[in-house]
Amino acid sequence: MDFNIKIPVNVISGKGCLLNNSAMLKKYGKKCIIVTGGKSARLSGALGDMEKALEKENIDYTVYDKIGPNPRIDHCHEAGTLARDFGADFIVGIGGGSPLDAAKAVAVYAANPSFTMEDIFAYGENERNRALPLVLVGTTSGTGSEVGRVSVLTHPVTGRKRSIAPDDTFPSLSFADSTYTETMPYSVTVSTALDALAHAIEGYMSVKCSDIPTMFGEKAIALIWEGLCYLHSTKSLPDEALREKLYYGSLYAGITLSYCGTAFPHPLGYILTESFGIPHGKACTTFMGDFIDRAAEHCSEKTQRIMKVMNTDIDTFKKVIDELTDVHLTMTKEEIEGFCERYNTAPANFTFSPGGFTKEEAIKIFSEKFAE
Repeated sequence: MDFNIKIPVNVISGKGCLLNNSAMLKKYGKKCIIVTGGKSARLSGALGDMEKALEKENIDYTVYDKIGPNPRIDHCHEAGTLARDFGADFIVGIGGGSPLDAAKAVAVYAANPSFTMEDIFAYGENERNRALPLVLVGTTSGTGSEVGRVSVLTHPVTGRKRSIAPDDTFPSLSFADSTYTETMPYSVTVSTALDALAHAIEGYMSVKCSDIPTMFGEKAIALIWEGLCYLHSTKSLPDEALREKLYYGSLYAGITLSYCGTAFPHPLGYILTESFGIPHGKACTTFMGDFIDRAAEHCSEKTQRIMKVMNTDIDTFKKVIDELTDVHLTMTKEEIEGFCERYNTAPANFTFSPGGFTKEEAIKIFSEKFAE
């Protein structure tokens, strides 16, 4: 048995949890910057509630709303400078995975005025100040960033995605209210649910997965699969109860992700997002069929276990995921080999995949799926 556990996040959950617990914000200081995107935070009601909460507690704030999908480090750096100039004591992130991941980077930049954009990727090599405290509010059922330290960031010049995961980017406080997800359209609901499922299954099958993330992973998979089956069969938006299951499923998956990381579908999926604009969740689950086949080969008992948890079989699972993902691309042999050059040094995602994974296997999968 392995009961090692570290979850340094205070999560307050339930309908109205932010306004009902606004006094908790005073612990982190008298000024903050809210990091968010252009529309969804306002549309969901989360931004308005946070503004009311801050005003109620006499906390000054300013809003940085330039974060788009696949958050860019230049925007995060700019927001970090704004936070310092404003004298922010803490950072608030509101939105889906992109604004929440961005808020983590902003917290690092704000505390380190000498940092260039690229310095954030060398956090383990150079001495630096501890990131500012983070308060997060999620508005999608996807990344589980509310309960983890991982931040996936995009370079504005190369377009490449890289992740950071220092201990001080765990949020100090997260408000988990699934009502903020009710304004998500169907396409976003599907893609974010697929992302959450990828986190849960890739982490669950990782060679790093021990007892605690196994428990959270099974809970996540059951909740998210129920929602995905509904989305697949009805092609319509879920009701409030199912929205809640999808949202909390994403949080359970986020804890599994925090412990175990992801496997090869994620770095392969980055290519589809960077070069073809495929939404992150669908980009990752493009490779879920290959992943589950590999899991069945190298850890058959665990694969059978999650199929039982979902009350399905591998063929049905792959059919539902493939039809919801619905990605169709063509690439030349030269493009495929060029994309896979980045895997000359195998990332950790490859190492921790069932049976390991190699650049040659990545080329093979890309060729089978996308070759002209």
